[in-house]
Amino acid sequence: MNYFSRRKFIKAGSVAGVSALTLTEIVTAAFTEAKAGKITIGQNNTVLFQGDSITDAGRKKDDLNANNTSALGSGYAMIAGSELLFKYPEKSLKVYNKGISGNKVYQLAERWDADCLNQKPDVLSILIGVNDYWHKHDGHYNGTVEIYRNDFKALLERTKKALPTVKLIICEPFAVPDVKSVDKTWYPEFPEYQQAAREMADTFDAAFIPFQSVFDKAVKLAPGVYWTGDGVHPSLAGAQLMAHAWGEVVKG
Repeated sequence: MNYFSRRKFIKAGSVAGVSALTLTEIVTAAFTEAKAGKITIGQNNTVLFQGDSITDAGRKKDDLNANNTSALGSGYAMIAGSELLFKYPEKSLKVYNKGISGNKVYQLAERWDADCLNQKPDVLSILIGVNDYWHKHDGHYNGTVEIYRNDFKALLERTKKALPTVKLIICEPFAVPDVKSVDKTWYPEFPEYQQAAREMADTFDAAFIPFQSVFDKAVKLAPGVYWTGDGVHPSLAGAQLMAHAWGEVVKG
């Protein structure tokens, strides 16, 4: 049974039970299955979101201020950051978004000093990997999963050397099958990149956000196009879903 057939079989067998659950319960279930860790937000912490267009979400890149709507974009990072600031006003947090559309891991590395290490984040959240596969799939990049894994490992080693106490959150790259850009040709290769991201979280003792599982469960409540327009970039509902999932790994 191939990946797509297996998904349809699971969906058909599960939809009755899942439809009785709330979205919050579905997200909680995804985290329980993934056995994801948590990080603690401290007083005066700087929280930095890093990644590609999913994190970027149209942020105003010349706005260097913390906690500013235009600087945080219109995606999950802005929603998750807003929730942090709402929940913990007494902690005097600073939230930044430095995601850049189109980035792959090696491009994060090229700008890492300016856009990460010099920011000295206490909490660093990274969502990267879909372009490492997608651009290869479309013939615009010669990367492999081994390059992705090795580049990611080198980036995290560099980060921990410069910021030994940083609290890491590794987000799973995700795709919603049967929506526009994501078809059966993505499988079984794309899940190898997801596994590599999970390995990085395990290796570097990072909290892990199982976005693929979260979206897989969410499509049992509403179709994939409700959560994403192209299979990769979240809709408004998808961004809220991601932000809610991100908040699951954070405690005060």
